[in-house]
Amino acid sequence: MVISLWQGAAICGVSWLLWKYFRQLVVMSSLDNVPGPPSRSFLYGNLKQLLDRRDGWSFLRYLTDSYPGVVKLNGPLGRRMLYVFDPTAMHNIIVKDQYVFEESEFFIKSNRLFFGPGLLGTLGEHHRRQRKLLNPAFSIAHMRRMIPIFNVVGHKLVEAIEGRVRDKSAAVELDMLSWMGRTALELIGQAGLGYSFDPLVDDTPADQVGHAIKAFQPTITDIHFLRRLLPYVTDFGTPVLRRKLLELVPNPAVQKMKDIVDTIWRQSEEIYESKKRALEQGDEAVAQQIGEGKDLMSILLQANMNAAEEDRLPEEELLGQMSTFIFAAMDTTSNALSMTLFLLAQHPEVQEKLRQEILEAAKGEDLGYDTLVSLPYLDAVCRETLRLHAPVAQVFRDTREDAVLPLSQPVRGLDGKMMHEILVPKDTVVVVGLLSSNQNKQIWGEDALEWKPERWLSPLPESVTEAKIPGVYSNLMTFLGGGRACIGFKFSQLEMKVVLCLLLSKFTFELSSKPIFWNFSGIRYPSVGDASNVNAKPSLPMRVGLYKRGST
Repeated sequence: MVISLWQGAAICGVSWLLWKYFRQLVVMSSLDNVPGPPSRSFLYGNLKQLLDRRDGWSFLRYLTDSYPGVVKLNGPLGRRMLYVFDPTAMHNIIVKDQYVFEESEFFIKSNRLFFGPGLLGTLGEHHRRQRKLLNPAFSIAHMRRMIPIFNVVGHKLVEAIEGRVRDKSAAVELDMLSWMGRTALELIGQAGLGYSFDPLVDDTPADQVGHAIKAFQPTITDIHFLRRLLPYVTDFGTPVLRRKLLELVPNPAVQKMKDIVDTIWRQSEEIYESKKRALEQGDEAVAQQIGEGKDLMSILLQANMNAAEEDRLPEEELLGQMSTFIFAAMDTTSNALSMTLFLLAQHPEVQEKLRQEILEAAKGEDLGYDTLVSLPYLDAVCRETLRLHAPVAQVFRDTREDAVLPLSQPVRGLDGKMMHEILVPKDTVVVVGLLSSNQNKQIWGEDALEWKPERWLSPLPESVTEAKIPGVYSNLMTFLGGGRACIGFKFSQLEMKVVLCLLLSKFTFELSSKPIFWNFSGIRYPSVGDASNVNAKPSLPMRVGLYKRGST
């Protein structure tokens, strides 16, 4: 009798697995009529092309140029996927039906493992409740208060670089990715957490958090496919058991990722305990901390204490927010700043024009909030960089139920008929092409692949404004949109502008003789060498010299 029960359970379990993961092999789908590239293999489909560190850029370029906003891709084991950059379809995915097109399960569960139950690791109402408490901390009023902190950190960076290039007869080669990463970490440390990670004095940071975060993207690229198994193992057994099993995995990248996560989490716990003690001791203790209680985390902890009981976040979620802040605010902003300096070095005439705008506005003083946000050429350079070289190229969504995606323009199906909408079955993986939207020639024009800051100094083409792109920032998908838009996009923009103003007022930037390759990853990053350099360490060597006023 017991054997029969076990046999029945086994048959039911195997049948469920076969139905859930292999039914697409035998069941016809509405997606079968959507044009798309052939599968590369049954095991991976097109997924390896979509995630390839070296060739991912060319595959995205092919999808963007060859298909009108929606593409059927082949997923692993014969599953169907949908790649979308049609603006109307994107609006439905990230705004109108965002709870139908939720973050992919592997993304949520892996981020919960990496950073705890912060914004990147929660869904639905849980996520909405967290954002409700966090939103006031990112208001314009609080952003204004961040400027003095940004300037303090920025001047430390200037002093550090000046000490390395002063009295040199020629420009000095410096790894600007490292300096931008350290600066971004110190900015989120002081302005976001009320904590100093790095005094920006030594050639290499003593704090291990910076090293851990910069190693995150290369390491996660090495475990892309293992990461997709996480939804099936995170609920297995107790946390202690899962930890023991993780330590037994004979994969160096997995063990390195474990060390990275441990480092970030330990630091979050240390900062949290310090801030909690200060809040318990009263206003005087808070005022003595870095940021004087004006940092985002102090504001959040105070808001959490004052919130109604049902709206308060538990300690584990507050720690999760801190880990999320540390990671999300460092890697994306530092890489965007590095890309901006790289482009300015490639276009010295743009660099000089931007420098003169900054110098004329500053007149030897630090720029205030109102001036920073009103400099037209600085804004144009930042927008154009974030358009053409968005740090995050794509995001994944899972359909929680059958859904209909309307299209801005009809697509000709494989049967020859025009489709004005597409039925997307439940459990379909949908990839939202953020970079494809930003680079779509049908919307941005034939020069969409050119870096042209001047395009933002006059009215955008009607094709852009009429497209109604659902991004939260400037007709771009760089910071997403809807209920999962980047909550810190204003913080990031201000960081970039303050750092660029201080650097360009003092230094010139040129390309080094070393070739640079920008790696395709969850967040793009540069390394020395070409695409064949598999074990490339993130770095961006550039030649930096002191700017001599009056020179051109």
